[in-house]
Amino acid sequence: MSTTVTLIPGDGIGPDITEATIRVLAAVGADLVWDRQMAGASAAARFNDPIPEATLDSIKRNRVALKGPLETPVGEGYRSVNVAMRKTFDLYANVRPAHVILHGGRFEKVDIVIIRENLEGLYYGAEHYIRIGDDPKAAAESVALITRYGSDRVIRYAFEYAVKHGRKKVTLVHKANILKFTQGLFLDVGREIAKEYAGRVQFEDRIIDAMAMQLVLKPENFDVIVTTNLFGDILSDLVSGLVGGLGLAPGANIGPTAAIFEAVHGTAPDIAGKGVANPGALILAACLMLDHLGDTTRAEQIRTALHTVIDEKQVLTRDLGGLASTQQFADAIIAKL
Repeated sequence: MSTTVTLIPGDGIGPDITEATIRVLAAVGADLVWDRQMAGASAAARFNDPIPEATLDSIKRNRVALKGPLETPVGEGYRSVNVAMRKTFDLYANVRPAHVILHGGRFEKVDIVIIRENLEGLYYGAEHYIRIGDDPKAAAESVALITRYGSDRVIRYAFEYAVKHGRKKVTLVHKANILKFTQGLFLDVGREIAKEYAGRVQFEDRIIDAMAMQLVLKPENFDVIVTTNLFGDILSDLVSGLVGGLGLAPGANIGPTAAIFEAVHGTAPDIAGKGVANPGALILAACLMLDHLGDTTRAEQIRTALHTVIDEKQVLTRDLGGLASTQQFADAIIAKL
């Protein structure tokens, strides 16, 4: 029985990498029906709304979405569409796996999954300007919201993920030495939950700045990392850099009633429409989606084909050191399938 999935190609290079991904999924025989929708700058230009109601209705109906990168104005204009979608569908856990695919770099043993709390912290959006004298923007204030409920469910998700996938250790990253209330609450909840998994999953906690240093010195020491929103955003990009960059970095946003899978890189407007972008991140995000849908066999077939193409180093996009186009890279994966 086919599964209907909301498909949001996105902005910039999004349409190019989306078409390549669809072709790979078709080649592997994934039984998917695409419900195409718009969001981001392209939707704002066409409908004067970066998140049209039709797109939201589609995700509510299908409960699964695959999306390309979406443009967000910097410092002005509408707020992040990604953040808005996470809030709308209560997508509390952001899952970002990173392991070495392109060999020959600095590291060969990185295999880390970052699980980031997706709705709270400084990204909660409680901020405002403060008027002083004649200056209405003399100061700005942001409130970092951390709740016991939000902390409990994302930390518990991290431990359950570790158990389900045979992972050995969960590292909780925080700044409780300075932010004793907000970060302290997150750490306290983590320590309590860790007791429930004693003997099954190892647990440790690390302060964020020391963790950043350790990740670039000995990333092989880490397995599953769980942390708050801002720290998770930063560390997930850092870890992606350890394995070759965002071109091969997929992400999943998981909630109780919906899941959105995405390429986590940006829209790359400088190469948009040129057919040279690397579709690897979105293809790997589609594999996470297949895993979520229970089609793990096809997900592994695609991963194996992609890894083989990269290992052979004959058909690589520019960011991976080759000269292949987006579609040529997809063709090579399809040939392996």
